[in-house]
Amino acid sequence: MNQQNALSRVPVKQLVKNTQVKNMIANVLHDREPQFATSIVSIVNSNRSLANVDQLSVIQSAMVAATLDLPIDQNLGYVWLVPYKGKAQAQIGYKGYIQLAQRSGQYKAMNAVTVYEGELTSWNPLTEEVGYDPTKRKSDTAIGYIGYFKLLNGFEKTVYWTREQIEAHRDRFSKAGGKSPWATDFDAMALKTVLKSLLTKWGPMSTQLAEAVAKDEADPEPVNIDADEVEIFDDTSETTEDIVKGFEEAQKRKSVEDGKENNTQSDKETQQGELL
Repeated sequence: MNQQNALSRVPVKQLVKNTQVKNMIANVLHDREPQFATSIVSIVNSNRSLANVDQLSVIQSAMVAATLDLPIDQNLGYVWLVPYKGKAQAQIGYKGYIQLAQRSGQYKAMNAVTVYEGELTSWNPLTEEVGYDPTKRKSDTAIGYIGYFKLLNGFEKTVYWTREQIEAHRDRFSKAGGKSPWATDFDAMALKTVLKSLLTKWGPMSTQLAEAVAKDEADPEPVNIDADEVEIFDDTSETTEDIVKGFEEAQKRKSVEDGKENNTQSDKETQQGELL
């Protein structure tokens, strides 16, 4: 087996123990390396889809958050790790973009909000002037999304996207289908879409913001790990091949167990049907 392919199938909980991976994270986050590594493992443990992709790509995608100094806790919404075509990709959330913009020191205010039925009092698509009154909400039905910023020099800009525009954007650009944040955090992804469009078209772009736009939903950069290294972990004498073999055997056992559970469930449903 090709050594690099073998590494890509080693579970993340083992990869983060590799000296080169630990050093790579430490070079960026310094003494926060242990916490970051723990967060990566926790994310994979809580998302079975990520456990089934190229495990090196999980590390690669997580490093996008590390280089931008954004937390990868999926519940916070700064950066999501999303499975796509057998690999993991980093998707930066609207909170991540706000954080990076604030660091530039050029923005006085910035926000993005969901607009509910009744709150939009006026909208001119040509001038992009928006009338918004949250006190006039008629229901909890989201009809659109507003992004806004004001610079320290006084320049300000507002954009509004209808829900239909957001859905069209999602259908055109979403890569991971039902496994993406669009399926679980639609409003957050909609706010990110509006804010990203606002910043890239009208806002001053710092180096970090430009880097975020370039790496958002892009194929991760390769992790520089010596593929010829056999004993890659600090606390075990197992070789890469040993670990991969164990991982594959565990996956096979899991498939067999899942099959038994499905058969048992089918038998129960058949019995219930006969009783009815």
